[in-house]
Amino acid sequence: MTLSFFKYQGTGNDFIILDNRSGLINNLSNEIIEQLCHRKYGIGADGLMLMNSHEQYDFEMIYYNADGKKSTMCGNGGRCMVKFAFDLGIHKYTYTFLAIDGLHEAEIEKNGGVKLRMNDVKEVVFEKGHYILNTGSPHFIIPAENVENVDVSKSGSDIRFSKQFEQQGINVNFVESLDEDAIFVRTYERGVEDETLSCGTGVTAAALVSAHNDRGFNRVEVKTLGGHLSVEFNKIDDQHFSEIWLCGPAIFVYKGEISI
Repeated sequence: MTLSFFKYQGTGNDFIILDNRSGLINNLSNEIIEQLCHRKYGIGADGLMLMNSHEQYDFEMIYYNADGKKSTMCGNGGRCMVKFAFDLGIHKYTYTFLAIDGLHEAEIEKNGGVKLRMNDVKEVVFEKGHYILNTGSPHFIIPAENVENVDVSKSGSDIRFSKQFEQQGINVNFVESLDEDAIFVRTYERGVEDETLSCGTGVTAAALVSAHNDRGFNRVEVKTLGGHLSVEFNKIDDQHFSEIWLCGPAIFVYKGEISI
């Protein structure tokens, strides 16, 4: 079987995208997806996504981690899927698509970036100097200094595979405050089981707990190893956030074919 694929990246978070609106791709095993995402023996990516057709929305997004397993929401992946839809000729002011965590809206910005609305957050747990919250995927947030020097792979893995999280896994984010409205985030991602250059849901989670306004509109600028993102949101209180938008670049890299 020969697959036509497209490669996209959002601040270094890279994805294989398959156009499956025909519904013909229905037999990709976890092993095949893992091989396609392998950086030595395959195309190489942090994850693989299927664009499926949907009767009510522009498309449905199905996301798999690099380990081949179906996963929860991917923010940078969602933004890349919207850019992919635009590149396919689906030109709209507002895009709507279905992901595993529900309905999302998105817009193509004037600079070519993609602005993606994330689901509201209704619970933030704070304990022993860290935060736990779900922004479509579960995240463990650790405020830290000199994040550039943190051994993210080792420290992140220790938390992700700890007794509390080893079964379901959790993404681990180390967050440094740069100034009042800017942060630096590095993320260990479950499913990839290593640090990635950027994580959209992780950046979103880190921005929410770093709000500079106690109430109302916030915009947090976020530095990652792969580039710059920003998160806009309305803070209701320390537990509740609404109108959350993840903003940043989504770039076509190349397209090709591969036999599986």
